[in-house]
Amino acid sequence: MKLGVNIDHVAVLREAREVNDPDILQALYVACQNGADQITIHLREDRRHIQDIDVKNIMMLSKVPVNLECSINKEIIDIVCENKPHRATLVPEKRQEVTTEGGLDLFSNETYVKYAIDKLNAAEIPVSLFVDPSIEAMKKSKELGAQMVELHTGHFANLFAMLNSALPYSNHSVKELELSRSELEKGLQQEIEKIKEAAKLANELGLEVAAGHGLNYHNVDNMVNIPEIIELNIGQSIIARSVFTGLDKAVQEMKRLTSR
Repeated sequence: MKLGVNIDHVAVLREAREVNDPDILQALYVACQNGADQITIHLREDRRHIQDIDVKNIMMLSKVPVNLECSINKEIIDIVCENKPHRATLVPEKRQEVTTEGGLDLFSNETYVKYAIDKLNAAEIPVSLFVDPSIEAMKKSKELGAQMVELHTGHFANLFAMLNSALPYSNHSVKELELSRSELEKGLQQEIEKIKEAAKLANELGLEVAAGHGLNYHNVDNMVNIPEIIELNIGQSIIARSVFTGLDKAVQEMKRLTSR
């Protein structure tokens, strides 16, 4: 299984003071030296963390493939085509959100998604779609011409956190707070089964399968045990742990947990 290390949150800390500290390129170097199979970054429309110059520098200096997450905004797609990452992952974006809160709606946005996929493929950039783990989304991803899907694991992470720490992973998905423990356990198992079924179908359709969002040192083994998932993209939990252990040890430990 490949480990994609998302270094966006290093840029979040940098942008808090608008100085080049911590240095995103040092984070790139340390992650690559300590087990990252891929570097993932998200060039948001509002540029709240990763900046255009970061994309250029990371593309130039990374010793491992770069997965560039982006919205389906045409201007952003143009920038992605110019930089030619090893892969582009299309994700939903809302200005008011703290983090991505769900998978990309392939049905309501079909025309825009298809445009983005076709343009990226024409530039010889493979495309992954960040989608909820549903049968319909897997079929639509194949129909639209994507090469890969990344299954959104945020709901799974919320349920897992509620069962194990009495706190949701995200404050923006608190409906689980009203559930009993037995309901949470049932819901968690159902969510894992949804991910397994979606991964299996995607694999059968010829799509590569990744997963990400809310994965951490406590819950990641649930994804590692799904054979069709070949890649995990993990960021916030690695950067959070690095505050106490250093980024080198944080990446090493996650790499160990995701190895199979």
